[in-house]
Amino acid sequence: MEPVADSGAMLAGQRRAVILEEVRRRGAVRVAELTRQLNVSDMTVRRDLDALARAGEVVKVHGGAVAPEDTRTHEPDFATKSALQSAAKRQIALAAARLVAPGSAIALSGGSTAAALARSLTDVERLTVVTNSVPVADVFESARREGRGADALVVLTGGVRTRSDALVGPVADQAIRSLNFDVLFLGVHGLSAQAGLSSPNLAEAETNRLLVASARRVVVVADHTKWGVVGLSSFAALDEVDTWVTDAGLPDDVGEAARQSVREVLVAATDA
Repeated sequence: MEPVADSGAMLAGQRRAVILEEVRRRGAVRVAELTRQLNVSDMTVRRDLDALARAGEVVKVHGGAVAPEDTRTHEPDFATKSALQSAAKRQIALAAARLVAPGSAIALSGGSTAAALARSLTDVERLTVVTNSVPVADVFESARREGRGADALVVLTGGVRTRSDALVGPVADQAIRSLNFDVLFLGVHGLSAQAGLSSPNLAEAETNRLLVASARRVVVVADHTKWGVVGLSSFAALDEVDTWVTDAGLPDDVGEAARQSVREVLVAATDA
């Protein structure tokens, strides 16, 4: 584990996001390793682990912490996910925003990367936006109050609010069946060559499956850490994805593997 740059200036939420990412990636972390990586005291790390354990994000064990359960069924909440890979998500959002033409009808799914994209689209003219994401809807509604943002905003309601603050269920699913989008921007829990796009939430997977079927073009917005993560329910194969917008942290071999199925892998510039 490499030390984090400027870790001494990190806020508690940023430190905990780094810790959670390590737990997700490795399955377990040790206090001694985290103190070196974050350049903070043993007591600070233990307080961070206590907070993450109370939130159900990790399970404390002697000398460190482990993942609470398999990533197939566990998903961090929206606030935690927003703090993970935040710089990469901003770069992905800026790159993906360039794919949106004025006057188009787009759909944005749930997820923190889709919410970051929404903030980059509020000045696109004559835009029609369909979303089942509460944070995405909030972004466009706030912009509309300021006289900016989408000409039309359709919020798909369902009845079940997921940990990623997406609304899913039969009402949302029925509405999607009657809609057609120019482009779907899809945040995902994980993607892999074998499982395709997947979610730990069965209802959200079904809603995403219908979103994919209703779109002329499917654009996945996901940072490189999502590759190889497999959720409980697969809802689309990689060859159904037109473009995967990701960040510069994507290893070359992963990019090559993805390009065998995805029509285009677009890597956002670090200075996007």
